[in-house]
Amino acid sequence: MMDVDSTLIDQEVIDELAKIVGHGEAVSQITARAMSGQLDFESALRERVRLLAGAPVSVLAQVQEKITLTNGAKEMISTLKSMNVKIGIVSGSFEEVIAPLARNLGLDFFRGNRFEIVGGVLTGELTGPIIGRTEKGEALSDFASSLAIDLNETVAIGDGANDVEMIKRAGLGIAFCAKEVLRVEADASIEVRDLRQVLDFFI
Repeated sequence: MMDVDSTLIDQEVIDELAKIVGHGEAVSQITARAMSGQLDFESALRERVRLLAGAPVSVLAQVQEKITLTNGAKEMISTLKSMNVKIGIVSGSFEEVIAPLARNLGLDFFRGNRFEIVGGVLTGELTGPIIGRTEKGEALSDFASSLAIDLNETVAIGDGANDVEMIKRAGLGIAFCAKEVLRVEADASIEVRDLRQVLDFFI
């Protein structure tokens, strides 16, 4: 199971959305503080999403076009799939953006937050459960359970404070170019920004 923003892809999706609507600097500052554990995730997320109120739903497609995968992501995924490893992503980001990405990559599972959209416009609110630190851990457990896999057989990869519970639950938790708050909880760390480094743990 992988986090998405800054792990599977090179961008923070909400930061990219905020740039389009003219709130890039304000949102990126909140994102940085949340990732380092200085802010409560849910409060920080809601604060950032409110700054997107009134944006047309078309901004989601604009961000999808901007997404670039982290170096080595496609090779890691194709190699793991050839080894019959199931791969899922869970994100504090948004299903409207990550679902097409997950399908295109042939992933087995995804979970993320959802925007409230009314009349083709983002309301500045979210709908459904918030995917925060606890929920990311639960997503890993749910994914493993659905495949009848013991948690000791799972691997989780993340980079920020929001990934701590997922990293702690996994049989192997990998901090990928991560904030210190996550590195101290992980079983292993990767400091080179290339997801092919993950394959070393499967050989």
